[in-house]
Formats: sequence, C-alpha cells, structure tokens
Amino acid sequence: MTERCKVMTMKVEKECSERIRKMKKFVRYSEGAKMYSMGLTKFQALAKKVKACYKVGQLVLVNTEGC
Repeated sequence: MTERCKVMTMKVEKECSERIRKMKKFVRYSEGAKMYSMGLTKFQALAKKVKACYKVGQLVLVNTEGC
C-alpha cells in the first residue's frame, strides 16, 4: 500500500468514527429510517421487534444503541 493510500484510509476511518460518535442515542421513527437507509414501516417493525421503542406522551423514541 502506498503512503497516499494509507493517509486516505486513515482519513476515511477518522470520518466514520466521528460520524458514529455524533449519532443520537434516541431518534424518532423518521430519523431512524433515514439514518439506516430503510423504509419507515420496516424500521418501525424492526424497532418494535427488538423492543427498542419508548413512548413519551404521544412521541415514540427508538434506542439506536445496543439494548
């Protein structure tokens, strides 16, 4: 691997780790569907299946971190 490739790889890894660190722990259904690039209905079904949903009044939040 050339020196330039090593530098580019390190830069991409740093950007990915920063993006993951900045992700919210709790998101709404629409935010979570966009975050994981999937349909809203499928995201809702998966969130309910793994019991990651928390209802706060009329608002539903989904835990995006491990349960």
